[in-house]
This record gives sequence, structure tokens and C-alpha cells, in this order.
Amino acid sequence: MRERGRAREHVMSAAGLTEAMQTHLPSAGLPAGYAAAVGVASLATLAALTSRGGGGPLGTVRYLAAFVVNEQPVLAGYWLGAATLLAAVQGNLRGAAAWTVVAVAALMVSVLIVLVVRAGSAAAVVDQALEDGIGSGWRERTGRLSASALTPRHEWARFLWPLRVRQRDVRRIANIRYGDAGRANLLDLYRNRREPPSGELRPVLVHLHGGALVMGRKNREGLPLINRLASRGWLCISPNYRLRPGAQWPDHLVDVKKVIAWIRAHGPEYSADPHRIFLAGASSGAQLAAVAALTPRDPRFQPGFEEADTSVRAAISLYGHYGWGDAGPGRPPSSPLAYVRPDAPPFFIAHGDSDTVLPASAAREFAAALRSRSRGAVVYAELPGAQHQFDLHHSIRCTAVTNGIEAFATWVLQAC
Repeated sequence: MRERGRAREHVMSAAGLTEAMQTHLPSAGLPAGYAAAVGVASLATLAALTSRGGGGPLGTVRYLAAFVVNEQPVLAGYWLGAATLLAAVQGNLRGAAAWTVVAVAALMVSVLIVLVVRAGSAAAVVDQALEDGIGSGWRERTGRLSASALTPRHEWARFLWPLRVRQRDVRRIANIRYGDAGRANLLDLYRNRREPPSGELRPVLVHLHGGALVMGRKNREGLPLINRLASRGWLCISPNYRLRPGAQWPDHLVDVKKVIAWIRAHGPEYSADPHRIFLAGASSGAQLAAVAALTPRDPRFQPGFEEADTSVRAAISLYGHYGWGDAGPGRPPSSPLAYVRPDAPPFFIAHGDSDTVLPASAAREFAAALRSRSRGAVVYAELPGAQHQFDLHHSIRCTAVTNGIEAFATWVLQAC
């Protein structure tokens, strides 16, 4: 009886010890949460590495899968680092399965480094595009060494947290009315907080948001470029415009023309130079910018203000839509290709060769058409590995393009 009691005590002690170990010691199996976090990051990273342009039905899906990691690899690095640190703190990095996940995370970090190096090639591509488009003397005329050398020192710190886009020395004046279509005809002004010398007028950049003419708004896109130029003394304008389905082509374009007419009529009140207007846009905004730049004073797009001067000094078109099909029966064409003319203003065009939403082939065709028929300078930069919306937040690639735009704009102001 005494031996049976001792045996029972030993069994109970072993059971208690096992229960305590299960309670206080981590499992040696696969940590599901950590594996899931690394798996999501790995799929997005591999999608960014292997993504190629071409559009098609799955183009938008591939874009959504690869966009963040491709343009912001540092954020994916933060994700992997935080997940690994959390798993280590919780004691989940035990056993072969867990360390296999750690090895996958380390491999993905090396892939992220490859993406960073690939993005770094954008500066050389933009430099070469400037040389091909405006001549080898652009460095001397603009005082710039290269697209990479243009980066202000403080902007490099933003790569550590690219989601911060506001700039302390830039003031935004919101919701100024330029037309009679309610919220769709409001614009925001961005300018340096320091007032210019008395009587001095600032060059103007108008930036048009994207969104396939069905969505988007004025205060979300193009902010790295807008803040850079505003900090440099420009007056930057970001307008809303009418969208589908309430509006149809060319209503959106009419609104862009109204913005230009408003600048000529009211811009000097904000120190804007009505004779130095640059028009920029991204995606469908680039389509609008290109058509507007190619159709100054066209009465079809200026109902009720036909006599207004809607010409611009230059156009900047980023990952734009240059195809057909937006207009509908009986309406003027919506493709910029329909309006290419010998007296077109200078163009700066940039597009990613891995854009799966709007393939780069259309941008190449538009640049070629301008070069063959226009006397104006055409800068075309096709960015290796770039996806759609590469300028949404600060990044190596976005900064290289912004530097190139600044050099291009400086050249235009001096040469034209």
C-alpha cells in the first residue's frame, strides 16, 4: 500500500511538472502567428521582385500585391523585424520549424536589399533621360550635378519613415473655389511660409490627382513633389475636379482649364506668376495634364471662357493613361495622342517598366509621337522596376524623379 501511494505521488508529480512545462515553456512547434506574418511579407516581396509590366485583367491585383514593398521596402523590413522580435520575446523561436521561418525572413530581407539597389538605378536613368531630352548642357544651365545629387540632405531621413509627407516650411491654404461645381471645384494652395520680396511672383505647378476619373481627391497625391517645389519658392496648386459617373468626358478637362484660367485671373493675389504655369499629373491626372497642355484655347474645352489663355510652359506626366476609350460617342478624343502638335510645350514623362496597371508601352508611344511631331523638348524616363503610383510617398525612386522634375523645370524657366 505504501509503495502504491509513492507511485501515485510520482505520477501526480510528473503530471504536474508536465502541466507546468506546458504552461510556462513555449511550444517547440511552428509559431503560427509569426509564420503568417513572414508569409504575407514574403508573398508581397516576391511579387515586387518578379512583377513585370503588361496590364491585363490581373494587372491591378498584381499592383496591389507588390506596390507597398516595391516602392517602400523599408516598411517591409520593419514588418519582418518587428515580427521576429516579437516572436523572440514571446519565446516562440524554438525548434527547427521556427528557425526555418527565421531563415525565410532573413532571405526576404536580402530580397528587400535587391529592391533598394534596383530603385537606386532610377537616378542614373533620369539623368540620361534629361541628357537625351534637353541636351548634355542641362547640368551647367540648371546648376545641377545629377538626379541623385539634387536630394536635400534632410530628405534622406524620410526614407526611414516615408509616410510623413508634410514639410514645416510649407503652408497649405485649403478649399479655394475656382468654379461652380461645389466641392469638385475646390483647390488647395501650397507655398513657402516666407513671403517673397515685394512684387516678386512665384512659378506655379498645378498637380492633378489620379483615380481613373472616378475617384481621388486633391490632398492625397503628389505631395512629395508639391512640398519640394513649394519649399523652393514655387506656388503649388492641387485641385479637385468633377468625376464620373456624375461627370463625363470632357467635363474633367474643362475643370482643368478653369484652374488655369483662375490662376491667370487671381493667381497674382497669391504671388503666382500667370506666365510661368507648369501642369503635372499622375495616372489619369497625367492624361488630363497632357491633353490640357496640348489644347490651349481650344473652345471645345472652354465653354463660357473661350477667350481665356489656358496655355502652360511645360507638362509633367507620371505613369499616365495615354489610350483611348474614355470619351464615348460624339465626344472629342480623350487620348493625348490625338492632340500632339508641332508647337507642343516641353514634356517630362516618367513611367515604370513594371507598371501592371498602365503598361509602359503606351508611354513610349506617346513620347515617340511627341518627338516626331513636336519642336518642344521631350524627356522620357522609363524607371527599372517601378510600379504604378511610385510617387505617392517618399522613396529612393520618387526622390530621383522629383529631382529630375526640378532640374527640368529649372531648365524650362531658363530656356523658354
